[in-house]
Order: sequence, then C-alpha cells, then structure tokens
Amino acid sequence: MDYQKELFSLADRQYAAFQAKLTPSIDPDLFIGVRVPQVRSLAKELVKDSVHDVFFGTLPHKYYDENMLHGVMISLIKDYDRCIELTDAFLPYVDNWAVCDIMSPKVFARHKEQLIVKIREWAASGHTYTCRFGLEMLMTHFLDADFKPEYLDLVCAASSSEYYVRMMVAWFIATALAKQWNATIGIIEGRVLDPWTHNKAIQKAIESYRITPEQKDYLRTLKV
Repeated sequence: MDYQKELFSLADRQYAAFQAKLTPSIDPDLFIGVRVPQVRSLAKELVKDSVHDVFFGTLPHKYYDENMLHGVMISLIKDYDRCIELTDAFLPYVDNWAVCDIMSPKVFARHKEQLIVKIREWAASGHTYTCRFGLEMLMTHFLDADFKPEYLDLVCAASSSEYYVRMMVAWFIATALAKQWNATIGIIEGRVLDPWTHNKAIQKAIESYRITPEQKDYLRTLKV
C-alpha cells in the first residue's frame, strides 16, 4: 500500500495550515492536512493488514501526518512486547508535541508492573519527546489506584530546560493535585520545581474543575 497516497487522498490544505500554526517547529510544507479522526480511521484499517509492518519499518517518515499515523497505529497494537518494541523504535524520531501526545497504547493498562520500568527509562531520557512521553504515560496510568508518592520524585527529577518537558511536568503536577492532593501539595509548598514550571502547574491546577475553590485560593498564595 502507498501510505503517502492514502494520506494525500484525505488532505485538507486549510487544516494543514492550521496544524502548522500549532506546531511551529515543523516545516509547514510537511503537513498534508489529514484530520485526526481520519488518521484514526485509516490506522484501524491498516493494522488489520499484516503488511503494516512495512510502514513501521520506513523510518524516518517525511510528513507530519505519517508520524501521526505511525503513533496511532502503535497505540492499537495488542501485543505488549511488540508495542514496546515499536514505541522504542519510533520515539527517537518524534519531533513535536502533537505526535508525542497522540500515542497512548491501550495494551499498557494491562501491564503496569512492566510498564513502570519502561516509564522510568523514558522519563530519564535526554530526548525531549521520549521524556515527555514517559511522563504522560505515568500520568495516564499511575495517578489513580496504582499511585505511589515516589512517582512524584520521578517527575521532579525530569524537570528540564526544554519547554515541552516543562509543560508536561506542570500538567502532571496539576493533575496530581486534582487526584492526589495530600501527596502532591508539598511539591508546591516546598518550591521543588523551577519558578516557571511551579507557576504553570499552579495555573493549570486553578483552571481545573477538579480542584476545589478553597484549594485554588490556597494555591494562589503559593505563586512565586
């Protein structure tokens, strides 16, 4: 199958221009303009075909939309070990937040014990989007019943000068405040994070409907 041809058949140039504005680090000429629901539909069709492994093996891709398709297809893989293999092969080529954030393999939820080991590895990576992906998977899978306070240390240790890592740290802490307030508030009270990330985490928490008005008032007093 000609994957690029399939994507170009779904192209919307106005949407491509819109995507380019949201992802300014990518050359605007590399956006085909395929809407996310269409990417997901195409991914579901392709993973049923045994030749999709050919697509997985064609890294690096040229177009942003090819990377989006790759990320969504990985997310649909049902075998955990194969999914991890494909994820590790793809992450070094992820060069923007949108492709990073679209990846959310469903199979991860059934392999928490193995997954946390990989998350520690990803979160410690010096590659911006590998680190961001690791933190996002930690936020997705380990802030509820499987939460441990030690995971907060993992997030704080990942603090970086990279904007998209710092944004993820702030997003994580804000979400942790909503779900695990007692364990998390000490990070804000102790000013563990750099000032920008600290204030961004507070901002995001205050914007959350899951934070009570009293908690929001208290958080406002902790800005630096």
